[in-house]
Amino acid sequence: MRRRVLYDATSRAAAAAAELLRPDFDVAPLSPSTDQPPGDPAVVLIGADGRDGLRADPSRRVLALVDVQATGPWPAHWFAVLPAGAGGPMLAHAVAGAFDDLERTAAMARLERELSELNAIGIGLSAERNPRELIETILTKAREITQSDAGSLYLVEEDAAGTRRLRFALAQNDSVSIPYRASRLPLTSASVAGHVALTGETLNLEDAYAPPPGAPFRINRSFDDKARYHTKSMLVVPMRTPQGETIGVLQLINCKPDYAHRFASVSEIERIVRPYSPRHARLAESLASQAAVAIHNSQLFESIHRLFDGFVHASVTAIESRDPTTSGHSLRVANFTVGLAAVVDRCATGAYGAVHFSADEMMELRYAALLHDFGKVGVREQVLVKAKKLLPGELDRIRQRVELIKRGLELRYADKKIEHLLDRGRRGYSERAAALEAELAAYLAELDDSLSRIVVANEPTVLPKDFAADLEQLARRSFEDHAGRRHSVITSDEAATLSIARGSLTAAEFKEIQSHVVHTYQFLSRIPWTREFRRIPEIARSHHEKLDGTGYPYGMKAAEIPVQSKMMTIADIYDALTAGDRPYKKGLPRDEALDILSHERRAGHLDGALLDLFIEAKIYEQAAAAPAVTPPRRDRRRPMR
Repeated sequence: MRRRVLYDATSRAAAAAAELLRPDFDVAPLSPSTDQPPGDPAVVLIGADGRDGLRADPSRRVLALVDVQATGPWPAHWFAVLPAGAGGPMLAHAVAGAFDDLERTAAMARLERELSELNAIGIGLSAERNPRELIETILTKAREITQSDAGSLYLVEEDAAGTRRLRFALAQNDSVSIPYRASRLPLTSASVAGHVALTGETLNLEDAYAPPPGAPFRINRSFDDKARYHTKSMLVVPMRTPQGETIGVLQLINCKPDYAHRFASVSEIERIVRPYSPRHARLAESLASQAAVAIHNSQLFESIHRLFDGFVHASVTAIESRDPTTSGHSLRVANFTVGLAAVVDRCATGAYGAVHFSADEMMELRYAALLHDFGKVGVREQVLVKAKKLLPGELDRIRQRVELIKRGLELRYADKKIEHLLDRGRRGYSERAAALEAELAAYLAELDDSLSRIVVANEPTVLPKDFAADLEQLARRSFEDHAGRRHSVITSDEAATLSIARGSLTAAEFKEIQSHVVHTYQFLSRIPWTREFRRIPEIARSHHEKLDGTGYPYGMKAAEIPVQSKMMTIADIYDALTAGDRPYKKGLPRDEALDILSHERRAGHLDGALLDLFIEAKIYEQAAAAPAVTPPRRDRRRPMR
């Protein structure tokens, strides 16, 4: 295409100069009807004897022909000043210089635009944390900046045995529908993507069906045949990290003049598609480098997340291995809590209509719920798993004590029989022996009855009112053995333990169990949480607080308790009530457990609005086996802090 020179027809000097340029340029008079598309580069000739009504235009360069005696000053939009009557070589050289300047300016503008686009793409890639959306963005942007009709993205994967493969991660095509299915290919040079991944070098094919002589790869034409498509020009770029590792391949197909164009036929592809230029290759390589870093960071983030998630679940396993009777409690509480949080996030009205959780906050809440009993590692195991009021060894000692008392009584009454025989002989022995045996039998029956009542009292059930008095009296009751020593069945401390009105823990042991919340906070506070998870210790420590300040360990009131902890409290109580694996109680039916929660609400202990959502949404059903976090709605991203 010949370069366009326009001239001011009202100037004789400009018209004369234009005639000299006509053999080498596309010359036309400058007028409103001039067929000059806006933005197309052109050089304009004007003369001092004409009319200069031009304005500065970045797509044009003005050459002015003036009298040799003129001294200026000249307008700022003039590119150069020539003497009127200048010869052809001088004019041609000046016009060529003006066009060179236009090309340099256009190249600089294009470079600035491309750098700006690459910078914006880099910022977008670094901010994207969803792996699927990340590769979608990479391939879309790569096609945009190279004006590609189609493209594919492959990722290099390595299995546990160290075998590397190419995973066909994504395909896009503007002109035909793609029946995309994820698949894996051997990492060999038999495919174009495999060859580029192994060599780490960019491959630019003008005709993909005719690879260079000696090339180890061939194009798989099965897709083209089925879709009635033609893969013509192809640019295949490795995605390499700064450390030199190839983690994927970008495969760009069919460069077209207009990115918005959609091909209607194979013949149109053959006619319009053009080869990828070196500039396209440089742009694609630059984006591929940024993409490699973004994907590597995303994979590293996912790896760290899996590592941390594994650590959390291993910690939960370790906690629950100390108390196997509560196995699964932490996971169920986490599922209930996150399920309730998802309902709160979707709620647009009511007390929590303005409360919404980001994805990070949902994950933070899940981890806090999983680790809410982490502090149990600081509680003595015999207290943690205590199923009865007395520890197993303590009840065994009482049984042994009863047996020793019985033996002492038997020896004592045997001595009385011998004493009778020695003092009186066999006179009246039968009557005396019968009386002694009856007295001994009464004592032994009393001991058996006492032991039975102790076994009953040892159960963590609600005792009758007079039971505690009977136990106290039993502690004061003593029996004399054959040596004159007196023994009691239970001590006063044991009587106090057996007199626990409800449950299996003494006041001291209950405080020790309660201390697990403090231990949880202390342990979790030592972990250097990232910014997203920094509130985990605070949320976890507050799940036993009550709205009226009667909870523990800090006696917080409603305004001080995080809403996440209020939700966890409901989940924790519900699971504790309904769990059927506790040795000290039977699991309650769902309706009875919900009635107890409602009673706690009326007592001012639980948040009524949250409990209503828990019941209305049937969280106890849908969250019992829920996997992980339910992402919050994207249109309401205001975080709850």
